[in-house]
Amino acid sequence: MSRGVIQPSQQKLAEKLTILNDRGIGMLTRVYNIKKACGDPKAKPSYLVDKNLESAVKFIVRKFPAVETRNNNQQLAQLQKEKSEILKNLALYYFTFVDVMEFKDHVCELLNTIDACQVFFDITVNFDLTKNYLDLVVTYTTLMTILSRIEERKAIIGLYNYAHEMTHGASDREYPRLGQMIVDYENPLKKMMEEFVPHGKMPCEYLSLDTMEKWIVFGFILCHSVLNSDAAALSLWKLALQSSTCLCLFRDEVFHIHKAAEDLFVNIRGYNKRINDIRECKEQALSHAGSMHRERRKFLRSALKELATVLADQPGLLGPKALFVFMALSFARDEIIWLLRHADNIQKKSTDDFIDKHIAELIFYMEELRAHVRKYGPVMQRYYVQYLSGFDAVVLNELVQNLSVCPEDESIIMSSFVNTMTSLSVKQVEDGEVFDFRGMRLDWFRLQAYTSVSKASLGIADHKELGKMMNTIIFHTKMVDSLVEMLVETSDLSIFCFYSRAFEKMFQQCLELPSQSRHSICFPLLCTHFMSCTHELCPEERHHIGDRSLSLCNMFLDEMAKQARNLITDICTEQCTLSDQLLPKHCAKTISQAVNKKSKKTTGKKGEPEREKPGVESMRKNRLLVTKCGGFYMVPYINISPPPLVILDKLHTALSELCFSINYVPNLAVWEHTFTPREYLTSHLEIRFTKSIVGMTMYNQATQEIAKPSELLTSVRAYMTVLQSIENYVTIDITRVFNNVLLQQTQHLDSHGEPTITSLYTNWYLETLLRQVSNGHIAYFPAMKAFVNLPTENELTFNAEEYSDISEMRSLSELLGPYGMKFLSESLMWHISSQVAELKKLVVENMEVLTQMRTSFDKPDHMAALFKKLTSVDSVLKRMTIIGVILSFRSLAQEALRDVMMIDGFERSLNAVLSCHIPFLVSSVEDFKDHIPRETDMKVAMNVYELSSAAENISPEEEYKIACLLMVFVAVSLPTLASNVMSQYSPAIEGHCNNIHCLAKAINQIAAALFTIHKGSIEDRLKEFLALASSSLLKIGQETDKMTTRNRESVYLLLDMIVQESPFLTMDLLESCFPYVLLRNAYHAVYKQSISANA
Repeated sequence: MSRGVIQPSQQKLAEKLTILNDRGIGMLTRVYNIKKACGDPKAKPSYLVDKNLESAVKFIVRKFPAVETRNNNQQLAQLQKEKSEILKNLALYYFTFVDVMEFKDHVCELLNTIDACQVFFDITVNFDLTKNYLDLVVTYTTLMTILSRIEERKAIIGLYNYAHEMTHGASDREYPRLGQMIVDYENPLKKMMEEFVPHGKMPCEYLSLDTMEKWIVFGFILCHSVLNSDAAALSLWKLALQSSTCLCLFRDEVFHIHKAAEDLFVNIRGYNKRINDIRECKEQALSHAGSMHRERRKFLRSALKELATVLADQPGLLGPKALFVFMALSFARDEIIWLLRHADNIQKKSTDDFIDKHIAELIFYMEELRAHVRKYGPVMQRYYVQYLSGFDAVVLNELVQNLSVCPEDESIIMSSFVNTMTSLSVKQVEDGEVFDFRGMRLDWFRLQAYTSVSKASLGIADHKELGKMMNTIIFHTKMVDSLVEMLVETSDLSIFCFYSRAFEKMFQQCLELPSQSRHSICFPLLCTHFMSCTHELCPEERHHIGDRSLSLCNMFLDEMAKQARNLITDICTEQCTLSDQLLPKHCAKTISQAVNKKSKKTTGKKGEPEREKPGVESMRKNRLLVTKCGGFYMVPYINISPPPLVILDKLHTALSELCFSINYVPNLAVWEHTFTPREYLTSHLEIRFTKSIVGMTMYNQATQEIAKPSELLTSVRAYMTVLQSIENYVTIDITRVFNNVLLQQTQHLDSHGEPTITSLYTNWYLETLLRQVSNGHIAYFPAMKAFVNLPTENELTFNAEEYSDISEMRSLSELLGPYGMKFLSESLMWHISSQVAELKKLVVENMEVLTQMRTSFDKPDHMAALFKKLTSVDSVLKRMTIIGVILSFRSLAQEALRDVMMIDGFERSLNAVLSCHIPFLVSSVEDFKDHIPRETDMKVAMNVYELSSAAENISPEEEYKIACLLMVFVAVSLPTLASNVMSQYSPAIEGHCNNIHCLAKAINQIAAALFTIHKGSIEDRLKEFLALASSSLLKIGQETDKMTTRNRESVYLLLDMIVQESPFLTMDLLESCFPYVLLRNAYHAVYKQSISANA
């Protein structure tokens, strides 16, 4: 560069370097986004792909940068039509290129000024000046390189300028210089090599590996003559070329070092030796760089782990060891970025060196160190505030006092440094005061610039101790007020935002390796870095990057939760299998073997393996601790082949590792959004628990098969036990999961509109079990309080007793809960209501006959004649029997629910609490409850009748009459049951095989419902029914036809059952209508008949 005569003190080098470095990053961001937009067919400006403008664009690019509009009207005609839209839509692109040109001018001017001032550079002395100078050179080089990679740059600039000339009659004023710059920088490095005049001193000490390599590579490419004259420079150059095959220009844009350097040096005379050096270094990098960096990462993993462990135990060490923390973060960050860019730009056949399955562990320890720094920031502040005031201020003051020459301006600045540090105190930290040393750091930057130019009154080159001391002080001030900025500077990994595919692949590898899954939380944590890569000069990309960070964080947390959910599901499946082995049904074979062994009988085939007993899987043959990590068995201390691991051991190990990750942070903030990892797990557990419960019913709609309630309850309990144990791994409220899921299962549909176990079991009991009862294949046995299969030609696919006995109904009640049992009861009542509606129709058909029979029960002959006129007698009895069966099943369900509530201690504990506080009120309520018979559930029965009457437009008087006649119809129809062969009473089951014993419950419940609604006297109507029924049954005692009276005694017993079931009828009343001697004889006859049949 040319050198002019300028005054160094007036150049403001520090301010310009600061501003231009920041602006350079902003310009890089804008140019990078233009390159990506032009490379994406969906985001590319439409004018570049418009077929109508294709010829015009080709013409403009061919003639670029010349402008010819007069003789090419045909080619530019379409451009004329769209000139205003082109100006509007390409303005942002065009003026970004103009801004790049202006930035280039400012950089060149500043570099010329620095060169003219003969500034002294030594990174150990004037650190900020040297670093900012080298950063600016690299930023400038990077910007011009990326600009040259935008293939459409000529088309965009040319289109805009042509549209401008067509609109305003002249080219844009910036176009000539801009066009020439684009042409000149077709090969940017070659052009910049011509511009740069080699500086005499460019020493580089250790900093960030990535930053240092950029300084060395770009510095010596631009100032390549130094390589021929300085052995130290050549050594640095070779080291950089051997370490990497490519450098990160900006984000995911890379610079292939060896190819670019060789292409540049090949045209320079006498550089054959340098070209050979480049080729040798390339071979060295391809063969050894990968393994070297792999070993570095391996060392850093263990070093960072130890450092994080020590600092977690002794956070006070963060103060004196802060430099080591930030060095460790910087080294680890550089190695991760190296792996990321080289894995994406592999230049060798073997890829093993670029696949690191343990990269998550390194990132995790980085995040752990970052968390320590954020958490214990006040500890570091206390340490460095005392350091600055108690040591740094004293030493600096002594150095200033010992200066032989110190101009007034420099003296004032140095004195302000000492005064600022001396005024600091620990109390400021304790009071939460916000520190700001940015002014002090900028003053030192200015002072470096003033004292680094040639012929300065106070030359920093002659007072290196002062420079080194001030650099140390500046680092100490950053430990007080800029910890967050230091974390971003040394450990920012926002580059992963632009390597989404590699990022997701690393995450999947982490989850697949059990030993690494505990570190998987580092991937969502990395999403919090993404917004730090945005710049205020390119605000439009904030939303794009923010959305990407949110989507990736959500995806990672969701996948982690899914993986944990799958592990938990597998554990639950294993536990359910083990619980199933303990079910009573599996003990039959064991008992049979024991009996046969005692009787010395041999059963089964010879050589048949003996069935393993439950619990065998938990037996350990030795006390060795056997673990499996990353596919390798490790047996501590003893070198023997290990036994196979139990599946549950593997699952629990994998789950504990993954849950550590999920539980690592309570929440994390990503672009003004807060994510809670544990909630992801809770949500997935709820969904899976819901599906599992429904799935464990094993309901098959085609075959109408379903799991027994007791077996389902056993499985659910095993499942819940496993889920309960999750609280040992993750801080989640598993009770909330149980409440949300199990409460939904008590409803007809869950929150997703899917069937629940309540709907499945309700449907099965109504449509399968009770329907088979109606078909005569199943009978209700009161003695057993269960429904039992009857011997038939076509055997049923299920055993009714296994679904309806006391234990199964209690299990059902426990599964469905009060709400689910209420739904079951309502569904039963709906079926009863449909039967009542049909009964009313039959009554209406026979209304005239029934009206006469109601008043003629004391006229036997007339009654016999009227009875012959009745129609659908069997239908009435069958429907009443169905109602009775449904009510009996409902009674079983309600009783089971009460038993479960008592077993759970709910009623007992509630009553105990209430009795202590309101004893008189409680006793009154209990007395009232005891005197209201449970058998007549008036409210439910009333609802039934209201349902059946809702669709009909009948007056209340007519309804009441129908109700009375229905009771008459049932009463006069009872004698017909005696002719049915299935009506025989069985003392063993305390009922009839055709379920007519259920009529007692049906008659009482229906009567209670009918006459409560119509405000009639239930007692009077039941007395009337008893009189009619007794009269009708007494008549069959006079019958001589054996077929008609074959089961007369069994039918007589129905009267006793009706009275026993009713709270309104008494045995005295029955005695007045029906002689008790007949009942006694009937019981004697049926028991005698039962004994003879059994004999």
